[in-house]
Amino acid sequence: MALTKLEITPLDQRGNRLLRKRIKAQFNPDSYSISKTVGWSDLRSEGGDASAPNRKLNAPPLEFDGGHRRSLTLNLFFDATELVRGKRISDVRKLTNPVAALARIERTLGYPPIVRIAWGHAPRGSDFPFTGVMTSLTQNFTLFSDEGKPLRADLAATFVEFLNPDMDLRETDPELTTRQLRRGDTRASIAAEVYQDPRQWRRIADANQLDDPRRLDVGRTLSIPD
Repeated sequence: MALTKLEITPLDQRGNRLLRKRIKAQFNPDSYSISKTVGWSDLRSEGGDASAPNRKLNAPPLEFDGGHRRSLTLNLFFDATELVRGKRISDVRKLTNPVAALARIERTLGYPPIVRIAWGHAPRGSDFPFTGVMTSLTQNFTLFSDEGKPLRADLAATFVEFLNPDMDLRETDPELTTRQLRRGDTRASIAAEVYQDPRQWRRIADANQLDDPRRLDVGRTLSIPD
């Protein structure tokens, strides 16, 4: 069985993956970390003041302030002394520059690209796929040729989560379980948007009694099963 590589794929303005710009890790990371904080604060009174300490309680009551973005940190290693797809690379920057470009403004977008980071298949709600933007990148070059070209590089990258507000609400609000068909929608694209798996279209077709799932009427509202 072939080794599954971690992939970083930029997205266009509609959230479609730009597969021609996909970056595959030369070597999979040995580890990665996911961090997330959740906002809670002391319950405030009607006047807006934080609740006063209560001698009968071990701690004051809390109220939820909202969720914060997840953060993904991973290290990637690149080595030009190894064959890359059967070819010899003379400068490791040919491998690292596409990663570095994720921190620069994309001319067609006006901002650095949003990316989708995936590593094999995972249960829904897992760390991957991770959609986010790069917020930090450190490149450490460690081996050089006689011509001064770097041959090895360690990259430490941090990404923060980028959520589509509509999709986020649909997952957290039980009343938002519908999807209106738009021009250009396909069975696979809707399932990929809702479930992050284009093969799950049959669930939507069955829930909406679509006898001919190839016929998608623009403007129709579909029910999206959990």
